[in-house]
Amino acid sequence: MSSLEIRDLHVSVADSASHTGTGNLREILRGVNLTVKDGQTHAIMGPNGSGKSTLAYAIAGHPKYLVTQGSVTLDGEDVLAMSVDARARAGLFLAMQYPVEVPGVSVSNFLRTAVTAVRGEAPKLRNFMKEMRGAMGALSIDSEFAERSLNEGFSGGEKKRHEILQLELLDPKIAVLDETDSGVLLITHYTRILRYVRPDFVHVFVGGRIVEEGGPELAEVLENEGYERFTGAGATA
Repeated sequence: MSSLEIRDLHVSVADSASHTGTGNLREILRGVNLTVKDGQTHAIMGPNGSGKSTLAYAIAGHPKYLVTQGSVTLDGEDVLAMSVDARARAGLFLAMQYPVEVPGVSVSNFLRTAVTAVRGEAPKLRNFMKEMRGAMGALSIDSEFAERSLNEGFSGGEKKRHEILQLELLDPKIAVLDETDSGVLLITHYTRILRYVRPDFVHVFVGGRIVEEGGPELAEVLENEGYERFTGAGATA
């Protein structure tokens, strides 16, 4: 059974006033502890600016985010020691809040390249096209979608559907969905999505740390009451 273990994770970013990227660090995550196991769905919820996306990018290895303390392991392997592509090959998947447009690179070429990198060898073109078309059909995606440039001119819904298509083909161990079955870490501040994706665990994120945890019933509390009791006196921004 796969397991993502996050222990006492502290992450900082360079202040926007710093041009070198080496000084004026601002701490965003302040000691995050979290375990996500295969087959579980975890929802991280919190107000804007609480550090939810920082957690996702730090796990994925974005160079902007500096881990100053703590550990992240996947099945006992040190994720923080891995390059970005090695993390993907190890079974981590990040669906970004704002996917990048790549003009001139078709969806099908991107997907085959990604599948090749993760599986360690290029699938035969005929087999891959059959696999991709089957996944697209299951998701009700038009076949012409495969020849469009990656994310260029995509609607918000098309971007998200493409991410689900990637999940289907790459079959990661742990999927981190930032604002959107392996283990799933779902990051959102909208409770409405949890009516369709029912989490096993809900974690409230404020001031760069988890301040409360519970089951799916906690999402209902947040729907009715908001985050005020977590962001008032004593809560650090």
